[in-house]
Amino acid sequence: MRFPHSFPYDFMHLIWENLIKNLIKLWTGQFKGMDCGTGDYQFEKEVWQAIGDATAASGSTIPSAYGVRVPNVAGDGVYLTADMLSFWAMYLGPILMRSRFKHVRYYNHFIRLVKLLNVCLQFEMTSEEIEDVRLGFISWVKDYERFYYQYDAERLPMCPLTIHALLHIAPSIKVSGPVWCYWAFPMERYCGKLLPAIRSRRFPFASLARHVVEDARLTQISTIYGVSRELALLPPRVGPISGTFIDPVAYPTCRLHPPRNVKRPEENTLVLLVGALVTRFNDNERGIKVTPSTVRRCLREADIEEWAKLQTIDSDRGDMMRASELGATRDDSRDASFVRYQMYVDLNALRRNARPKYELQTFYGQLLRIYLIRFQQPCPQLGLSEPSTIIMASIKTCNLLQEQIPGLDIHFYSTMGKTDVIDATSLQCLVGRINCGHNKWAIIDRSGSLARAQAESGIDIVDNEPDV
Repeated sequence: MRFPHSFPYDFMHLIWENLIKNLIKLWTGQFKGMDCGTGDYQFEKEVWQAIGDATAASGSTIPSAYGVRVPNVAGDGVYLTADMLSFWAMYLGPILMRSRFKHVRYYNHFIRLVKLLNVCLQFEMTSEEIEDVRLGFISWVKDYERFYYQYDAERLPMCPLTIHALLHIAPSIKVSGPVWCYWAFPMERYCGKLLPAIRSRRFPFASLARHVVEDARLTQISTIYGVSRELALLPPRVGPISGTFIDPVAYPTCRLHPPRNVKRPEENTLVLLVGALVTRFNDNERGIKVTPSTVRRCLREADIEEWAKLQTIDSDRGDMMRASELGATRDDSRDASFVRYQMYVDLNALRRNARPKYELQTFYGQLLRIYLIRFQQPCPQLGLSEPSTIIMASIKTCNLLQEQIPGLDIHFYSTMGKTDVIDATSLQCLVGRINCGHNKWAIIDRSGSLARAQAESGIDIVDNEPDV
């Protein structure tokens, strides 16, 4: 069968429902009853069971914003949806299968596939990236044939049609756009919405057809006449959410959620906060020299509260970050306290008389506390000419290890470091963690480049740390 290059492939079914499932069957010896041949790519039963157990356990340390928990792939494979398989292949598999294969070439082959899929899933792609994908899949398919098919006619079932279809992904993207433009996830979700619409067992198809027609009519009416709010079955959320705090002027992208502690923190617990505010308000160019005693005196006149949750609201669905030291969590809750944040770091900090030179760097850590500070009156000692609001976050830093999986945004750490106190706008997103054993953790970040701040590296700023 010949595939026209202009045909837009359903990436969801081609990759998640076919390729990844087939690879798992190959690694576990369940692919059409075939053995390894001259290769040795199958996992021992105990090894695959350990990978499955680690997959199930990782759900507790990966925020719910990342999707549903992925079940044990070794025992619950029948319950794996395309969404679960995609998450496992892109994030869990590269970590949990490290050093598990008897020969590293099979692992490297899988990592090359993950890198290609990462490029294919980008929101937009350049012509150079499309060409890299084309050449990358050609190389990957050739190695697949060498590792699994082994050029043996008896092993021809190892080469299903979906392997050949990989060669047409890049031409399809070039003609039809990125894969998210035409994959089947929206249609699958729509089909899932139709099932509850069948209200008649005697005439199921008539019931289904009536629902589809009525839903289409309502959609057209709301679009043409602009009455989507009036036709909504649930009341729209308008205005502030009860119990939350937002300052639309100073922090338009942050919303604080309860629980909160209205009791003022003890002054001896605010040492790091005071130090961060000293750095924040020092400004030699404006002639403002701030000392710790000045900050403490101003804080005594300000209102200080601790909040348990901070949500980024720069989009319709922002990450909900939770402070680990305030409020209680259920035993079955999923950890949403580890975050990615960015700060300017003085590259000349160890050179005593050198001019400060700041560079924006990325850090990972656990969110400990969230401080809401409201100066009800102007505070000229800090350069505040009017009542102001400041939201600060206390974060325990992860000491990242040097090891990485080349080409993937996956980092490792084994210990926690110092505590940073930063402005809330420096918080970027939630991250997930996977236990690698031996007191080592892997950090996964699904946000990509769209959630990262853009700044010029190596900027020069004299005697004043820039606002982040």
